[in-house]
Formats: sequence, C-alpha cells, structure tokens
Amino acid sequence: MSGVGRRIIRAGGWQVAKRIIKPIPIIGSVFAFGLAGYEIKKKGLIPGVVHVGLDITPVIGTAKNVVEIFTGDLIPDKKDRKKKLHQPR
Repeated sequence: MSGVGRRIIRAGGWQVAKRIIKPIPIIGSVFAFGLAGYEIKKKGLIPGVVHVGLDITPVIGTAKNVVEIFTGDLIPDKKDRKKKLHQPR
C-alpha cells in the first residue's frame, strides 16, 4: 500500500478510536482532558471550552459522545462554521 493510502487509513482509524474511547466514563474524561488543547484550537475558545467541558462531565459527556457517533459533531469546527456562513443560497 502506498504511503498516502496508509496515512488515510491511519487517520481514519484514529478518528474511530477517539469516537469509541470518549464515551467510556472515566477513561473518556481523562482522554477528553488530554485532547483539550487540540479541541479548543480546532473549534475556537468558547465552543472548544464548552465541548471539552461537556466531554469531561461523566454522564453528559457519555451521552453527547454516543449521539456524536451517529450524528457527527454537535459543536462544529471553526472551518465548518466559516463554510456554513459563506455558502451561497
């Protein structure tokens, strides 16, 4: 397999692993706390802090992450919000 194909599989595997690990109550909270800086940078300060705060809260974070497995992110990334604002109607 080429280097590009391997990178795509690895990146996709990491996204799946994050989605599976985050709903586990204690481990998911530690995992979410560890990724707090990345999430805040990706989503912006206020949305990122809200996202991490919800993920760290044990029962609420678990419910949120289970919903996100099926629906995608509830709090969009910065680049996704910009695309949504600039879409022609």
